[in-house]
Amino acid sequence: MKATVRHGLTLLLTMAMMTMSLAVQAERKLLDRVVAIVDDDVILQTQLEARVNTIVGRLSAQGTGLPPRQMLEQRVLEQLIAESVQLQMADKMGMRISDNELNETLANIARSNGMTMAQFESQLAEEGVTYQQAREQIRNEMLTSRVQQRQVGNRVRITDNEVENYLQAQAGAGSDGAEYRLAYIFIQVDEPGNEASVRQARNLADNLRQQILDGRDFREVAVAESDASNALEGGDMGWRSESQLPSLVAPVVPDLEPGVPSAVLENNSGFHLVMVMDKRGGEQQQIIEQHKVRHILVRPSAAVTEAQAEQRIRDIYRQLQDGADFAELARELSDDPVSGSDGGNLDWVSPGQMVPEFEQAMLDADVGEIYGPVRSQFGWHILQVQERRKQDVTAEARESQARQAIYQRKFEQELQNWLREVRDEAFVEFKGEFADMNPQSEETDPS
Repeated sequence: MKATVRHGLTLLLTMAMMTMSLAVQAERKLLDRVVAIVDDDVILQTQLEARVNTIVGRLSAQGTGLPPRQMLEQRVLEQLIAESVQLQMADKMGMRISDNELNETLANIARSNGMTMAQFESQLAEEGVTYQQAREQIRNEMLTSRVQQRQVGNRVRITDNEVENYLQAQAGAGSDGAEYRLAYIFIQVDEPGNEASVRQARNLADNLRQQILDGRDFREVAVAESDASNALEGGDMGWRSESQLPSLVAPVVPDLEPGVPSAVLENNSGFHLVMVMDKRGGEQQQIIEQHKVRHILVRPSAAVTEAQAEQRIRDIYRQLQDGADFAELARELSDDPVSGSDGGNLDWVSPGQMVPEFEQAMLDADVGEIYGPVRSQFGWHILQVQERRKQDVTAEARESQARQAIYQRKFEQELQNWLREVRDEAFVEFKGEFADMNPQSEETDPS
């Protein structure tokens, strides 16, 4: 009898546990339901909600008005789709961000904001973001940035004539070196060859400009309406010197009053609005600090994985710390054939000549210090600043800045085109409440 009772209780407990398990699984499936299929990846409801909440928190802290929740979710979902496509491309290309590199990046972010890592984590918690979430988001941003540099950077070409024409135009305009904090709205023309499509986009841009003149917040409009990649940041372009202004807006920005939108600007890709949020400076810098620097580069390749490249550069760093000769190791091991044959020498380097990661390392390194490893789009570097000097290099600096400005302008334009291309080529199927975002397929006559 007791055995029968025990068996009955066991059966009841098992059934109860199965019922609870099914309920938990059902709840988990509800929470993590798929909202979109993107090629070989899926986007989950929880991912969407987390990103939306992060953006809402940031925009609210800035005092930026928010569009309706449904509209915001759709725009964030499109952002996640673009990220998914690029992250899948990164995976196929074998791109990886090691934990060491990610830790160094996070430490740099904290340091640039005047925080310790503990303070940085506390700040994230106040914004509702866990440290692990921040790590993964920054890892993804680093990967997408590298994909963009590889895919889009290869499209950008700059000629000496372009640099010369740019410098002449800048001299003719009497540029004074002012910097502008800009916000930007882009309205894309869906069918550039269709007059009705062009007219519709133009009317929307005109209407949005009037709304801003009537008092609607520019950043709110960018979040809700802009087709630019920075829309969900309120269209914020950060601080730009005159030499870094996109070519379309360069002629109008110096004459804009802060807080007043530009007239609607048009080019082949669509219609644009820009606003000066703030302005500073106005004097041309004549004296700059130069660094005499040398480096050793280890570049990942088809034959060398990211992990192997990182291990090689760390082995080289240890050899240098143990007293190995920098020039000899550069000639023997560097994957930069030009500088490597000269013992790693890059000669005197001016601001803006190197990619941001390398330039920041130059600024952080003490003279004579073996510094690194540092990861850039080209691979892993160890560098040594041998000397620093103040130098009047106005002509050289202006040419370097011109090349950087032209590159940035072309890159931004090509990036928009490329993002549109990869989005159009991707297989995307929306699910659940977003299913009505799927393109309408043509109905066929069953008869």
